[in-house]
Amino acid sequence: MKKVELLYGKGVMPIEVPDDAVVIEPRHINGLKDEQAAVLAALRSPLGALPLKQTVKSTDKVAIVISDLTRPTPNHKLVPWILEELSHVPPEQFVIINGTGTHRDQTREEFIQMLGEQVVERIRVINHHCQHAEELTKVGTSTFGCDVYLNKAYVEADIRIVTGFIEPHFFAGFSGGPKGIMPGIAGIETILTFHNARMIGDPLATWGNMHNNPLQLMAREVNHMCKPHFVLNVTLNKYKDITAVFAGELIEVHDKGCAFVKEHAMVPVAERFDVVITSNSGYPLDQNLYQAVKGMSAAHKIVKQGGAIICAAECSDGIPDHGHYADILKMRKTPQELLALIEDPAFQRFDQWQVQKQAVVLTWADVYMRSELSDEAVRNAMLKPIESIESALAQLRLTYGEQMSVAVLPMGPLTIPYVRD
Repeated sequence: MKKVELLYGKGVMPIEVPDDAVVIEPRHINGLKDEQAAVLAALRSPLGALPLKQTVKSTDKVAIVISDLTRPTPNHKLVPWILEELSHVPPEQFVIINGTGTHRDQTREEFIQMLGEQVVERIRVINHHCQHAEELTKVGTSTFGCDVYLNKAYVEADIRIVTGFIEPHFFAGFSGGPKGIMPGIAGIETILTFHNARMIGDPLATWGNMHNNPLQLMAREVNHMCKPHFVLNVTLNKYKDITAVFAGELIEVHDKGCAFVKEHAMVPVAERFDVVITSNSGYPLDQNLYQAVKGMSAAHKIVKQGGAIICAAECSDGIPDHGHYADILKMRKTPQELLALIEDPAFQRFDQWQVQKQAVVLTWADVYMRSELSDEAVRNAMLKPIESIESALAQLRLTYGEQMSVAVLPMGPLTIPYVRD
């Protein structure tokens, strides 16, 4: 047996796996030696845009959109550095918008964790509310079949800045870039179209794919209706160190950032495995079961049909209460029945997209869950609770035999494995 460390919560979970288990991780990239210098250099020599300081006048009202607490975007660094670069703008002319999408509000204490106390004391920080019509503004109509509503404070700002973190994403191809706005600060009608069953079920809406991915096409269309003036995106390694900085015009920034991530995060394998062990890349992404679907989906890429996925996600925040994820899971008794429900055009509830992705995985393989959730909560989500990964492996060997093949994704969805065609 050999030891492997899975990212779990704010630390690691050491486990023992067979000596012949294949450990799959992205190519490691060291953090930048001087993160602040790299970010300031990018703000001053951006891609396809004027330097940030030249873009913003002292009289401008400035909106800065950040990702919420479920993302590891280092806004406690990025936002102060942006404010430093824009020191000629009075603090009262800024608003920081927390791009919650459909997720829950963050508390003041969480904002301090995300941004630092000095920023929270000086700058107005607000949560986006996708269902509050009075906080939204219509900016157009999407060719995907809905009106487009965005956060009013963002739309009405003279200068719009978006920060983000680029990583592989299980249906948008990659995160960051346009996703900061769509769905980050979109209205519920727009979000429901973006995540409808047809969009999520499109075979091109998958890990690492940007070509004709309907989610990316809609996100970019929405962004162009009220385009950010400046984008600051970063990439991170397993230690959450900044490895690269991309700043400037939205599309050029995102395209270059995605290409950079794809080079080291996409890992080919020769064939599928009987068992795939995955994390959900640790905190903050593994703080609830809703987000843990991403780790399951990454493992789904390389597990055999009828195989087993073992997912380790702490779920310190339990099962989120921001939507209908848990409720939808209870509406049917099998994954197949859930998919039929969600694919019915008459059915439309937010969070259905996460259940849809989970149900797709569950129709392919069993999913065993190592978390801090109760066994009952895990079973209610159609998953199998386990006490330890080692005991689960021992039981699975009885099913798959002594030649059972095992793969491990210690960093979960930060690695995107795929079967080489």
